[in-house]
Amino acid sequence: MLRVGLSGGIGSGKSTVAQRFSELGAIVIDADDLARAVVAPGSDGLAAIVERFGDDVLDDDGALNRAALGALVFTDAAARRDLEGITHPRIAERTRELVASAPADAIVVHDVPLLVEKGLGPGYHMVVIVGADERTRVRRLMQHRGMAEDDVLGRIAAQAGDEERRAAADVWLDNSGTTDELRKAVDALWHDRLVPFEHNVRHGIRAERSDDLVLRPSDPTWPAQARRLLERLRVAFGDTLVTADHIGSTAVHGLVAKDVIDLQVGVAELRHADDPALLDRLARAGFPRPVDAPRGDNPKGGGTWPKRFHAAADPGRPVHLHVREVGSPGWRWALLFRDWLRADPVACAEYAAEKARLAATGVGVSAYAEAKEPWFDSIHERAGKWAEQSSWEPPRG
Repeated sequence: MLRVGLSGGIGSGKSTVAQRFSELGAIVIDADDLARAVVAPGSDGLAAIVERFGDDVLDDDGALNRAALGALVFTDAAARRDLEGITHPRIAERTRELVASAPADAIVVHDVPLLVEKGLGPGYHMVVIVGADERTRVRRLMQHRGMAEDDVLGRIAAQAGDEERRAAADVWLDNSGTTDELRKAVDALWHDRLVPFEHNVRHGIRAERSDDLVLRPSDPTWPAQARRLLERLRVAFGDTLVTADHIGSTAVHGLVAKDVIDLQVGVAELRHADDPALLDRLARAGFPRPVDAPRGDNPKGGGTWPKRFHAAADPGRPVHLHVREVGSPGWRWALLFRDWLRADPVACAEYAAEKARLAATGVGVSAYAEAKEPWFDSIHERAGKWAEQSSWEPPRG
């Protein structure tokens, strides 16, 4: 099963996206629909609201008078918390029931207006945000809902802004164009990424990958992508996780790199990384351990630095996850090398030149890491001296 969080600001076109996902075969769970259902006439949710706020929140038919309730909680933070304490657990429980009843091969799209505001992103395999510029959203709401401009602007201001939404988005669907363009974008996302992603998660396998070596200019969104992935890993690892870091070339601003996010999770003892329950959680979260996964690195001077390796099931976001014991030589080197490149522009430029040289030879991805080993051997002592001179210590992030 694949869990997708869907959100977007008022007037962004989120409902159009949810409808199209449903037409394509997704199971769509609408948080707003559930919010209404848990306080429907005869429900224990409505009874709890009446007990807390009185009969004045009911209309003549005994249903919830949302306007009256809104007037009570809009300016009263304590009352609003009380209301959320009644509704949110019931909505969450009903959501869990619907997810649990979905088929094993389902793609479940959870339509949540406040996904970003509530920080719910780590609970999904992917977060899809529908966005449109403010002027477009205002125009749509005034035309299609008959809302006054001041009312629209007030509601937009009360929600998360585009900067916050983009930071939470694994996929940003731009809805500044036509409805047909938006639907085509949803179709492409569904067929090219979500369907194979679900298949890979269900079977516990990594996404297919090409052996063609492609180096890309530094992408300013790589750190934000890494943060979202690390948040999901913290959920999957639970207390087993001690440290979690973005490492590798994509963690160094300005450095060309393969479009692969390298992450390192530190554990107290490496045997914890082999716990079957943890392996199952990681696979279900979209980070399976490949059957041919390497079990160590080969440092200068021979020997092996033990680790466990996982890769992403998501075909649209390649990830290499290195699990190492905190304080081990491999764990320390991954952090030292990253920080040295960040601090030394000469070393960073040298590494970029070596990458370009190897790429020009036509080497494939499978042979690329080994081909870089002579360069790594040549700079090992330099990086160590930098660490000593700068009193570098590994971060415990």
